[in-house]
Amino acid sequence: MSIKVTLKDGYVREIEKGTTVYEVAKEISGRLGKEAMAGTIDGEVVDLRTPITKDSELSILRFEDEGGRDAFRHTSAHVLAQAVKRLYPNAKLAIGPAIDRGFYYDFDVEKPFKPEELEIIEKEMEKIISEKLDIEYYQLPREEAIDFYKEQEEIYKVELIEGLPEDAVISFYKQGEFTDLCAGPHLLSTGGIKGIKLLNATGAYWRGDEKNKILQRIYGVSFPKKSQLEEHLAMLEEAKKRDHNKIGRELELFTTVDVIGQGLPLLMPKGAKVVQILQRFVEDEEERRGYKLTKTPFMAKSDLYKISGHWNLYRDGMFVIPEGEEEDDALALRPMTCPFQFYIYKAKQRSYRDLPIRLAETSTLFRNESSGEMHGLIRVRQFTISEGHLMVTPEQLEEEFKGVVNLVDYMMNTIGIAEDVSYRFSKWDPNNKSKYVGDPDQWETTQDTMREILNHLELDYVEAEGEAAFYGPKLDIQFKNVHGKEDTIITVQIDFSLADRFDMTYIDKDGEKKRPIIIHRTSIGCYERTLAMLIEKYAGKFPTWLAPVQVKVLPISDRFKDYAGDVVTNLQRSGFRVELDDRAEKIGYKIREAQLEKVPYMLIVGEKEVEDGLVAVRSRSEGDLGQMTLEDYKAKITKEVQDKTLNYQ
Repeated sequence: MSIKVTLKDGYVREIEKGTTVYEVAKEISGRLGKEAMAGTIDGEVVDLRTPITKDSELSILRFEDEGGRDAFRHTSAHVLAQAVKRLYPNAKLAIGPAIDRGFYYDFDVEKPFKPEELEIIEKEMEKIISEKLDIEYYQLPREEAIDFYKEQEEIYKVELIEGLPEDAVISFYKQGEFTDLCAGPHLLSTGGIKGIKLLNATGAYWRGDEKNKILQRIYGVSFPKKSQLEEHLAMLEEAKKRDHNKIGRELELFTTVDVIGQGLPLLMPKGAKVVQILQRFVEDEEERRGYKLTKTPFMAKSDLYKISGHWNLYRDGMFVIPEGEEEDDALALRPMTCPFQFYIYKAKQRSYRDLPIRLAETSTLFRNESSGEMHGLIRVRQFTISEGHLMVTPEQLEEEFKGVVNLVDYMMNTIGIAEDVSYRFSKWDPNNKSKYVGDPDQWETTQDTMREILNHLELDYVEAEGEAAFYGPKLDIQFKNVHGKEDTIITVQIDFSLADRFDMTYIDKDGEKKRPIIIHRTSIGCYERTLAMLIEKYAGKFPTWLAPVQVKVLPISDRFKDYAGDVVTNLQRSGFRVELDDRAEKIGYKIREAQLEKVPYMLIVGEKEVEDGLVAVRSRSEGDLGQMTLEDYKAKITKEVQDKTLNYQ
């Protein structure tokens, strides 16, 4: 019996019922058969072994396609697990998924893996790849699957199977002597992997729960061509040079201390100065745009969070003090500022003439992130954010939302990241209603409104189900760090529910009480995360207006220290951030040190400069600019700072 498949280019192909995805790929072309890694049938990603049983839309996925890449990396994770089991037979297998940047596998082993052990495991993986083992797919009944792993004492696999729904398909992939529980898809053979590299091993809690045992997680990358691996490793080396954890410590921007705690970084004077510059810039710009500044407490009674819904839906992410106290007496550090600002709105009766009301605050917040999620300045437990809330009428919603996006665009263009971000429309998950407040109709109506506004703004966005806040959909602005990990840096949310929960009202034109719509927003996001992002963006070479030290004055010898000191005083009184290097070192050494500190300008003074009342200017980006008067130099740097020029070479 023949059926029809419609390919991606619209071509309709007639095949025998039961023909597999791989067989179709081979029939189309031998090259496609070699490059095929998975497929989609009617939009669902499937294994190459999957038989096609009805008229369908079919796509063949290669490494360039996300689904194909995932199948390739997932197969690589199984090769890693097989290599570890060959070398460490007592190791217990946990999970090994494909991830955005490669793959990993978690193992329960007696001791952490050392770097030299990773090299041995990698060689074993290369051996498995060279064996070109066929990969077979099969299924087992639930009890047989559990017995299979109990016999091998694979406790984590047993737990995974027992946690699956009763009607779940229990499937396995087998390559040589190695078998793993897996839904797939996978390659047809281990021989399809041509370039593989293990990157590092780290601790990871089983199922991400701090109450569970710490396992050893090995990360790796893999590619269908060795040249692709070489390019990727070169990129990783460049990423290491830009990693904010490395540069931030080298430039004395921040540090961390074990006895203070994970996720609680210390901003050193230079890092604190960058944040202060950003904060003043943000607060001044918000004031120009009609925002009113507030200052609210760092903590509140549980009563407040019960009204907002945080106590029931977000309590695990909060710091409750003191732990174990009676619930009615408990205080909690604030995870956000919105409930506090709502009471500022409620302090008096509002009229429609008062709206929109725009409240802004530089807010220090506290979130109980799990230890496995902590990363430098990007994900921390205490942070400061440019938070704001707008109370608007329905008629004002679109204009005010656009105003917020315009503010965000201005901020991103000014600090130089506008071209590096992507937009995500984060929606609720209708299949998991317990995560949210409000009814389904409110959610759908609000999401339709937000989608219409985003389309009017002509933003290029993707939609993501299940990523909304618990009280409303949001626009998330995403940024990838140097390692390819994507994080949300700025959000704009439409809230249809909290005004009702907090009984927020205004008197409308008709004399009736109405509920305002609330826009939650950040303008530049979390300052710590923004600092991390800027360190990596500029590799520590901050534009002059943002640089913690803008100028270094370097006297050639002790004889010129007094003149150099006068130059420093003049610049400081003019509002520039300047340091004097009057150490008894050679001038070449001082210049190299200033370059390593990535200072935008060096002013070198010697006998000729003293005699003529000049400074010799050396630019980080332009090199030697020659001699000029101090006033001419000040005019040059003043324009850079006022224009917020993005000179960062």
